[in-house]
Amino acid sequence: MTSEDLLAVLAAMGHGQRLRILAELAAGRMYVSELARRLGISRPLLYMHLERLEKAGLVLGSLELSESGKALKYFELAAFDLHLNIRTIRAALAADTERHSDMQGNPR
Repeated sequence: MTSEDLLAVLAAMGHGQRLRILAELAAGRMYVSELARRLGISRPLLYMHLERLEKAGLVLGSLELSESGKALKYFELAAFDLHLNIRTIRAALAADTERHSDMQGNPR
């Protein structure tokens, strides 16, 4: 995990609505309309939050067809185990250095 990845996760989790979304999805996958009803927020707002969580690798989305042929977007939690401490921060910064070195073609 690079510092950019770590910051994306922290930014995604740094909002009350997104924490509520993660908590709801802990009960299992559900489609967007159901999740919006449970949270009491609009679907467009929910999609905005889900997109941020998905980009951070915290949730996974999939499109499925219902028996009636209607497309339903389902979301579920991705497997994640985040430990935030100085070791995590230093490892992310070291990954940055390693990645930069690889991009420059420098041997390690």
